[in-house]
Amino acid sequence: MARILVVDDEIGIRELLSEILYDEGHTVELAENAAQARESRLRQRPDLVLLDIWMPDIDGVSLLKEWSSQGLLNMPVIMMSGHATVDTAVEATRIGAVDFLEKPITLQKLLKAVAAGLARPVIPASMRSRTERPAAAADPVFTQPPALAGGPAAPQPMGAAPAAPVHDDSHLGRISLNQPLREARDEFERIYFEYHLLHENHSMTRVSERTGLERTHLYRKLKQLGIDTSRKKSSGG
Repeated sequence: MARILVVDDEIGIRELLSEILYDEGHTVELAENAAQARESRLRQRPDLVLLDIWMPDIDGVSLLKEWSSQGLLNMPVIMMSGHATVDTAVEATRIGAVDFLEKPITLQKLLKAVAAGLARPVIPASMRSRTERPAAAADPVFTQPPALAGGPAAPQPMGAAPAAPVHDDSHLGRISLNQPLREARDEFERIYFEYHLLHENHSMTRVSERTGLERTHLYRKLKQLGIDTSRKKSSGG
């Protein structure tokens, strides 16, 4: 996975972002000001930087300019702020930032921005005019199923009904309907969460996103249902 540098003067935000990104499998380095961010950047180029705009010593836009002028802005940088204006966001983008996140940052927006930033090649400003491709040459985006994009699907026999999607719901057969609703619901929820834990490799961040529950509520629910979440920690160590 990626090495991500988080630069923010608020310890609570640094710890929260670090926990989420670490849970996603990334290596995270923290900096509480521009000076520490400079040192980290000089030691090793990160794969992505989450950079706060308002910091006590030097603001994030100034640090972004500094990296750009020194030829060190060769990694994607995502700006963060709870008080920035549109002009500030536009300026940061002009300098070379790939995205802007407004605080408070939601889990879905953070993961989406990080994934997009890591997938986007960063081209120095001096090289952009020579290396950018015209829009028509951009990678194609398929808006139809692969069977239609690659050619006609295999014909079905006349009168045959379309194949129904296959759902892996075999575990639901374990639930007895001859029991009180509360107990049946608990059994369903236990199967439901165990399914998502297994398919998301016990990533609590992903399970939280899939189930639509905040992490605190998710942990409380799993504990209530007696579901052990320690397997992820033991397998990841």
